[in-house]
Amino acid sequence: MSGAERAIAVARQAGAGAPDHVRLDYEARFIRRKRLVSAGGVSVLVDLPETVSLDHGDALVLESGAHLGVIAAEEPLLAVTGGNLARLAWHVGNRHTPCRIEEERLLIRDDPVLARMLEGLGARVAPVRGPFAPEGGAYGRGRTLGHSHEH
Repeated sequence: MSGAERAIAVARQAGAGAPDHVRLDYEARFIRRKRLVSAGGVSVLVDLPETVSLDHGDALVLESGAHLGVIAAEEPLLAVTGGNLARLAWHVGNRHTPCRIEEERLLIRDDPVLARMLEGLGARVAPVRGPFAPEGGAYGRGRTLGHSHEH
């Protein structure tokens, strides 16, 4: 793994002024150890102490102290609209599907099975492209890896 820069930490919302960046989709932003190539062609070995969910605008901190910006890549999504958005959101959440909740629509990753289910519930479902940044989990920052109800 020689010749690669090493990313050892994450700086939240510190990527805006970074001189270089990586563009990652939702799945690729869930990371602990992986080799990436930046937009500028720099090979980077991400070697974090634990798995993290990166957000658009975060930065990977390199051993040198430099920051590598993180940009959420565009990907295929479904825009879900309908008369009872709260009910539709409940059905999406009941299937443990990551979802971006906006005032007028829900955004989910492109999934034909969920699209048919939602249309069966009266939703209008339209394909769109964009960066995917779903709601974070109730049990911590970013994605919910699981939770316990024990005290």
